[in-house]
Amino acid sequence: MTVDVVDLIGTVVVRFHEEYEHAAAEHSLTGAQARLLSLLAAEPLPMRRLAQRLKCEPSNVTGIVDRLESRGLVERRPDPADRRVKLAAPTAEGTRTAERLRASLDFAREPLGQLTVAERTLLKQLLQRMLGIDPEPSQKTGETEKAEKAEKAEKGEKAEKGEKGEKAR
Repeated sequence: MTVDVVDLIGTVVVRFHEEYEHAAAEHSLTGAQARLLSLLAAEPLPMRRLAQRLKCEPSNVTGIVDRLESRGLVERRPDPADRRVKLAAPTAEGTRTAERLRASLDFAREPLGQLTVAERTLLKQLLQRMLGIDPEPSQKTGETEKAEKAEKAEKGEKAEKGEKGEKAR
């Protein structure tokens, strides 16, 4: 059973990686450039933290940022909390590119759309647990409650459609 699950996770990872590389190429980015730009779209980050998140050497991050900066997608700015530290931050065009890139990732969105809200919530919680990410207690109950409400609404819509179909016959 565990081997089957590991194989399935591996297959998902490979397919996601292929899709991500393809989407990045459509925006004239490498996969690493796309990943870095996506991280920066969430918040400006110091180079060292980018290296940690990308699991690579800081010198690699410097090269990636240099290339993105030359294209006008990223800029370096001093950290307001510590002016000795340089933050990499997306430009307005960099943010738009990251948004277009994210919107073009259909591989995950389509299969996940086939799952119910409760199933997606459970999958998220299981993945977080596997990765050692512990959501805040309020987030755990809040997401579960939202999933249950959405599930009930979804079932209600399906039942309502079924009743209309029966009346039409």
